[in-house]
Amino acid sequence: MKLTLLNVGKTDNVHLNKLIEDYSIRINRFVSFQHDFVLPPRNISKLKPEEVKRVEGELLLKKLEYADYAILLDERGKHFSSFDFAQFLQKIFNSGPKNIFFVTGGAYGFSPVVYQKVNNMISLSAMTTTHQLVRLIFTEQLYRAFTIINNHPYHNE
Repeated sequence: MKLTLLNVGKTDNVHLNKLIEDYSIRINRFVSFQHDFVLPPRNISKLKPEEVKRVEGELLLKKLEYADYAILLDERGKHFSSFDFAQFLQKIFNSGPKNIFFVTGGAYGFSPVVYQKVNNMISLSAMTTTHQLVRLIFTEQLYRAFTIINNHPYHNE
């Protein structure tokens, strides 16, 4: 099984990148984990929000194959405690997908076609935050989930 955090755009903050990389290394002790991204076209700022979502959605969907399990990180998704998120992941792992993608969108969110193609949606918070910061928060929560699943002492409850 391979896990991928698929993002629109790269993380350009070196401090965030260092922290994300630290948690990524930790996750890789449990499972194969990587980051991937799509780069929107250079003229994206000239497009209307709906067109931006469409273009980004097409780029994201090109990265996914039919058998992949895709989970959107979306404000309208299900809210979990860390423990419940670990249980949610364990159920997905037990169902046997080869590739699991966690997908973050761009500034305007996802196009309707992306919502139709994914298996699940989760929310990290009802608050709005930058997409770059979401990558760090999610990577830490993913690591935390693996420590819960594996009875590692990182998580205290």
